[in-house]
Amino acid sequence: MLRAPLTIGIEEEYQIIDPETRALTSYVQQLINRGRVVLGDQVKQEFMQSQVEVGSHICRNIQEAREELIRLRSAVGEIANENDCVIAAASTHPFSRWEEQEISEGERYKDLETSMQEVGRRLLIFGMHIHLGFGKTPEALELLIDIQNQLRYFLPHILALTTSSPFWHGRNTGLKSYRSIIFESLPRTGIPPSFSSFSDYQQFITILSKVGSLGKGKDENNPDATKIWWDARPQPGLGTLEVRVADACTTVDEAICIAAIIQSLVAKLIKLRNQNRSWRVYRSELIAENKWRAVRYGIDGKLIDFGIAEEVPLRFLIRELLEVIDDVLDELGTRDDVNYVHTILKNGSSADRQLATYRKRIDAGDSKQDALKAVVDQLIEETQSGW
Repeated sequence: MLRAPLTIGIEEEYQIIDPETRALTSYVQQLINRGRVVLGDQVKQEFMQSQVEVGSHICRNIQEAREELIRLRSAVGEIANENDCVIAAASTHPFSRWEEQEISEGERYKDLETSMQEVGRRLLIFGMHIHLGFGKTPEALELLIDIQNQLRYFLPHILALTTSSPFWHGRNTGLKSYRSIIFESLPRTGIPPSFSSFSDYQQFITILSKVGSLGKGKDENNPDATKIWWDARPQPGLGTLEVRVADACTTVDEAICIAAIIQSLVAKLIKLRNQNRSWRVYRSELIAENKWRAVRYGIDGKLIDFGIAEEVPLRFLIRELLEVIDDVLDELGTRDDVNYVHTILKNGSSADRQLATYRKRIDAGDSKQDALKAVVDQLIEETQSGW
């Protein structure tokens, strides 16, 4: 019987905000200097100096993941407060502009700017990445590739539940996840292709490395695939499947709900494989069509049910998803956290709540800028909830 530990790791990128102006502030180095005293290598800088990233320890279950996320948010939040800043979790800032941000020092960031030029400089976006542990054995990596192939179908569902980036440069974009649009201007992003085996994946990486697409690796025999930014990707060195499609979740409850859903989905797909069954592997182009619908409409949209070739409300598809994973929830201990999805469907994603606040303030006669500042205040408050 095939098994995987399905340990959980969570990476989150936070906005560093000036509480007076509510704009992003390039203050990461001060946070890093103090943060590493408290959190060690669990805190690091990102491409922009107005971003800070945290990464959890390896968690055995969703309960440990919740404790880790609360600890990390609380610690970084307290350090920010000590330096007259605050943090917020959302995938775009409502009004700060990329041209006004300072790029972090370091060879990796300089290389990204040099190779990507204006596309790279526009990356004022924030994400959340979930790692699921499989192991590093050949058998584990083969299983990882098979599960990634099947999980691709569900990536738009995950994005729709997490949308938190409706604004860009002070404009209501009309989209629920504008982060996805900005990020997909980079190469090697979006829905990953399917692979027949781990060696098939390795061959793909080797070719890109050989022609220089992945930059200069430290070891020619072990190419660096971190410049492949698909919505889900293998991390063989860590023995994990990294799911990267989600927008940054504003609240802890949302983030843990999504991590629990992903873990439960992966466990269910492994269970099906052990029964000589599997989820159908669909073309990337079809899944990308569903991703666009998630980007545009979030939880209020319709995705395509490819089996019946009809569009179906996302809310109905989420209920179906819950039925699919129901028989693994109690074994994993994820039932309560997965069921939080009903709250998301009722109250809206972060994007929905941001838009509601903005419209309410505009209707009350506020200026556009004051309405956007109210959205920032809401993000700060929600990010801090649950500490």
